Amino acid sequence: MKKKKLTFTRIYYERDVENYELGRFLLDKYATIPNIPIDSHNNIEELRKYENKDFAKLKRYLIVGIRKTHKYTPNYKISHYLVPFTSSGCYAMCMYCYLVCNYNKCSYLRVFVNKEEILDKLIKFSNRATEDLVFEIGSNSDLLLENLVTEDLEQNIEYFLKNANQGKLTFPTKFDMIEPLLKISDKNRVLPRMSLNPQRIIESVEFGTSNLEERIEAINRLVDVGYQTYILIAPVIITENFKEDYDNLITTMKEKLNEKAKSNMNFEVIFMTYSFIHRKINEEAFPKAINLYNQEIMTSRGIGKYHYKESIKEEAKQYIKELLIQNFKDCKIKYIV
Repeated sequence: MKKKKLTFTRIYYERDVENYELGRFLLDKYATIPNIPIDSHNNIEELRKYENKDFAKLKRYLIVGIRKTHKYTPNYKISHYLVPFTSSGCYAMCMYCYLVCNYNKCSYLRVFVNKEEILDKLIKFSNRATEDLVFEIGSNSDLLLENLVTEDLEQNIEYFLKNANQGKLTFPTKFDMIEPLLKISDKNRVLPRMSLNPQRIIESVEFGTSNLEERIEAINRLVDVGYQTYILIAPVIITENFKEDYDNLITTMKEKLNEKAKSNMNFEVIFMTYSFIHRKINEEAFPKAINLYNQEIMTSRGIGKYHYKESIKEEAKQYIKELLIQNFKDCKIKYIV
């Protein structure tokens, strides 16, 4: 497996990050790149002035700051709570990414150096709970990608496992750099979930992510060291070749996943939500890429958001459900939305 390398062209950092060990580590690690001090990672005025066409350029900037928001959001899918964790935004450029709805073209990677504060709050919350909770720590970023910057994912997970009397951590990923996860001490309390899509979709929409075979091999390696199999088919994108694409995906999974992985399959299936913001950025930043907006099969819901029409989506949901059951008859489909 080739080691993925992130190439940043600029570092913006809050001055106070120098008071944290991780902050000093990052400033030293990227000392040869132009470093620009800022007052707040949430409001970098010069970056807000960039145009949509500069989206890819912005993605090559790394922002280093201190997380101030620690509000947990109840969740009713795989986890009990979505937890603000050690990063937000992403280096990759998936054309549908929901982070773009939150941050617009400024959905670049932001790393937070006050990880001890973030982890200690999570540990206290978990220890006070009357039940064994699952915390989603990767809803705002991809932790395997972040780890290429901070190099501390294993350390952070082990700190939680050592100090929290109960509780599990979960996070999705589109990457195969799973080495930090292979030596985790208690694999029953960590639920990595690999996000899969047809290779044609990965190539044309999920720019900068690991390919399908790399992700499947990562699942096999995780299962071989003791993890359960959690797979996100997400987001499902309905195109003219929809049935062929997802039939190919599930056939590839059946052929490439090892028997141990196939013996205990947990699936989440999430259909794409798109938006006016995505449309404007993608038209200007990726003018030659495919158009994910399709007025024939989409409808507006909320301000500037698009969903697949209910009849179209229901037919597609049934098709994928049948494919999964036919090919993995003992699988658990957690939800299809």
